[in-house]
Amino acid sequence: MAETIFSKIIRREIPADIVYEDESVLAFRDIAPRAPVHILVIPKAEIATTNDVSPEHETLVGHLVHVASLIAAREGIAEEGYRLVFNCNANGGQAVNHLHLHLLGGRKMSWPPG
Repeated sequence: MAETIFSKIIRREIPADIVYEDESVLAFRDIAPRAPVHILVIPKAEIATTNDVSPEHETLVGHLVHVASLIAAREGIAEEGYRLVFNCNANGGQAVNHLHLHLLGGRKMSWPPG
């Protein structure tokens, strides 16, 4: 997998507003938020896209979702609701080729997203 900005954030080579970290996951505030709460939850393992998720990653991907729910509760948006989004490749809106889960909340979400 090619070097990404997320790899540099994991190694602390560039700053980020980190809100959660454990041995396998890092979460930080998006620098261009699309909602009052917009946090990216990323695996420390290098997985480029959802197309690259294999059976060995099932527990890790589940952990990303669990961490997002913990952060939603800490951010005070769990009860009102929030959105979780994985984008895949260019047409899916993925800008960084490192698997990441968007946690969005703090306002009413519309559908379809614009």
